[in-house]
Amino acid sequence: MFVLELSYTAPIEAVDAVLEAHVAWLEEQYAAGFFLASGPKNPRDGGVILAVADDRARIEEIAAGDPFVTAGVCAYRVTEFVATKTAPGLERYREPLG
Repeated sequence: MFVLELSYTAPIEAVDAVLEAHVAWLEEQYAAGFFLASGPKNPRDGGVILAVADDRARIEEIAAGDPFVTAGVCAYRVTEFVATKTAPGLERYREPLG
């Protein structure tokens, strides 16, 4: 499982100019089964996405396609972790340790 942390690298007006395309891209990733949760940080200087994929390379490829990235208004920090415990609705994403 992955935590994707987005940090805006441009003024919020530039981010907002690409927001509609970013939201459409998010919907595509949810439909493909990659994203589990997402939303803006508070304060709004970026966002967070909880994601799943077979490997980090795939997640990095997906993130590179974000309109925020292609427009140059945000940077990603990708953190991979082993989800050994989950809420009941996320049991299928649990992984054994080791």
